Amino acid sequence: MSREWNRRGFAGAAMAVMAWGAALPAEAGTVADRQRSTVRASFTAGDLAAARPEGLPASVRLPGDDPAAFRGFLAAAPMASRAPWLALSGGGENGAFAAGLLKGWTRAGTRPDFGVVTGVSTGALIAPFAFVGASQDAALETAYTETSAADVFEFGGGAESLTDTWPLKRGIERTVTPALLEAVAAEHRKGRRLLIVTTELDSLRPTLWDMGAIAAAGGPAGLTLFREVMLASAAIPGIFPPVLIEATGPGGKRFQEMHADGGATAPFFVAPGRMLLDQVAGAPAGEDRLPAPAIYVVVNTSQAPDFQVTQRSMLSILGRSLSAMIKAQTAGAIAVTRAFAARTGTPIRIATIDQRFSRTSQAPFEQGYMRALFAHGERLGRAGTAFDWLPDSLTTSATGRSASKAP
Repeated sequence: MSREWNRRGFAGAAMAVMAWGAALPAEAGTVADRQRSTVRASFTAGDLAAARPEGLPASVRLPGDDPAAFRGFLAAAPMASRAPWLALSGGGENGAFAAGLLKGWTRAGTRPDFGVVTGVSTGALIAPFAFVGASQDAALETAYTETSAADVFEFGGGAESLTDTWPLKRGIERTVTPALLEAVAAEHRKGRRLLIVTTELDSLRPTLWDMGAIAAAGGPAGLTLFREVMLASAAIPGIFPPVLIEATGPGGKRFQEMHADGGATAPFFVAPGRMLLDQVAGAPAGEDRLPAPAIYVVVNTSQAPDFQVTQRSMLSILGRSLSAMIKAQTAGAIAVTRAFAARTGTPIRIATIDQRFSRTSQAPFEQGYMRALFAHGERLGRAGTAFDWLPDSLTTSATGRSASKAP
């Protein structure tokens, strides 16, 4: 199992959790979740499209696959064109890399106040703290060096998932306080923007949540939704339960939207996929460009090939297949983003967990591994070498030769 975990985040977590959960009683987990009904109130695609989160305006979110909506959002964000952007990827406990990198970047004295910060999955758990700034470095260090598996999930989630993430939910409630929301709202009022991505499972579309606007709305509704969005973005489908968000549709109709891991639609978010792929049909020339003076992408996974013999078991095959899927999805997203940067002249720099870090994990959320990865990210951030990653630097686990030179 230790090799299967090996720095894979989503896929490694899925396999390890399924393997361990199979041996545990099915009734584990909270009583409330075991008794929760699986029946949902009916609603239509039109209801969903017109809905707003209960107690808040519809403008606190936008579809993550709509270039026009994204351009409109950026037009109302003054700092989007004046300061660099930061995009934080998924990767489970590998978020320790980004947390350490941010601390090291602070210590180097070169860390910007980002105009736009986006977060997906574990990146969503980091993003609000990165957005507020260096004052939150200690909170991130604690979160990614003191956390164990027991602080994230419990086996026996019920009909929706293999596990229950009530420990993670409580952790978010402890750290996402009214004071943090006010700090986020203060930065939002300066023209900076914080976006967290979830996947809306009924429409199969990414949702961008304007977390600064949610924070600025404040009150119990704002605080609740802010926490729910963070939890939803990290909800690995089938492994962690999705998050049901109360919504109000046309005519006051009430129902629950189902949101899950933002990584199901993209490993990190820079712009809607159609903007990245090509000039959007019908859009004025130049409108496929982003106003960002520079974009930094932190990928909390390893892209290096990894050889190991797959066992003839459902869990081994599923785990390796998920690993291949996530690795390919991330590699594709990096390639598309780099091509977009070349086409539009947008400076984009990418950091990932490369062969400079070779330690492997023995268990989910192993503290020794996370502390080592945090320290590695901090060293790179302080030295200014975190974003030196190049595709040609990938090595194969079998030969150690550069992938670009292999026959």
